[in-house]
Amino acid sequence: MGLTNSSSLAVCQEQDTEIWALPPCNEYLCPLLPICILIPVTAVCLVLLVLGVSGNVLTVIVTSCSQELHNTTSLYLGSLAVSDLLLLLLGLPLDLYRLWRSHPWVLGTVLCHVWHWSSEACAYCSILHLTALTAERYLAICFPLRAKVLVTQQRVKALLVVLWAVALLSAAPFLFLVGVQQAGNFSSDDDFSHECGPTVYAQQTGLLETMLWVTTSYFILPFFCLYILHGLIAKELLQVGKAHLGGASYRNHQQTVRMLVILVLAFVICWLPFHIGRIIYINPKDTRMMRFSQYFNIFALQLFYLSATINPILYSLVSKKYRAAVYKLLVTKKPTERASTITRETAGYLEISG
Repeated sequence: MGLTNSSSLAVCQEQDTEIWALPPCNEYLCPLLPICILIPVTAVCLVLLVLGVSGNVLTVIVTSCSQELHNTTSLYLGSLAVSDLLLLLLGLPLDLYRLWRSHPWVLGTVLCHVWHWSSEACAYCSILHLTALTAERYLAICFPLRAKVLVTQQRVKALLVVLWAVALLSAAPFLFLVGVQQAGNFSSDDDFSHECGPTVYAQQTGLLETMLWVTTSYFILPFFCLYILHGLIAKELLQVGKAHLGGASYRNHQQTVRMLVILVLAFVICWLPFHIGRIIYINPKDTRMMRFSQYFNIFALQLFYLSATINPILYSLVSKKYRAAVYKLLVTKKPTERASTITRETAGYLEISG
């Protein structure tokens, strides 16, 4: 996400050069981490990039083309996959670039702004999608008659546009809080003096700290909302039971709720260290804490991008219908014949939503 401050890390390294020694900067490389750490971190990130891009592209294609997945839940999942795909393509390569070449930033001011803004916007978009999808499942299970009237594909498409607009606008302040500027540990005439990061004005006025707390609220508030909604859904399923809903409908609801719970748990596990790292970053007590923040944020960064990679894997593990749709898309030679066979054999068990 690019908010780690390489100049502050350099100050910390001056306190303990033997342990945190970095190779000297040259015209090609200026690593932010020791090479022994940077190489495995890069390898993990490249694996996440390949798996995440391929998995999310597949999810977009499957949810768009599969008749078996032609429902409102798939609209959410397809849009979520687009968000994750953009996050990986716009954010991860630039984060890797900055890890290997922290100075100077030669990609221009516009790309610096777009990098931070798009990463934040896609992150907001993901949590908004999960919250909206859970709210829809709550309506479908707790108020099924009302849901049939309110929840239509056209309305869901309109809601998705609103969610994207809210996410993009919410992240807009980052267009002004970051920029290309002189690093604190370089002289003004140094060729390596420019970096992409928080502006001095944003740090001195407290605007950056305020905005980072706002982004943390994007994690905390939806988390409590998801917790409450899942509790209400579980209570409703226990009270109504299988006999009242009918076998197939009850299994459909169970399948969808199970998938949502797993997605939310994965989201919390991947995002919690990221937000803890941000809180540490904006409240450093001393140079040791600052140095810990830098390295902790590198770990949190990998989990952050894992959250954008893991969703298609979870769909495959949890949803039989998703696996069947992928199989039909990639393997089946005679779509009509094989699709009817798959549908008959898996009817009543493959639904991921009601």
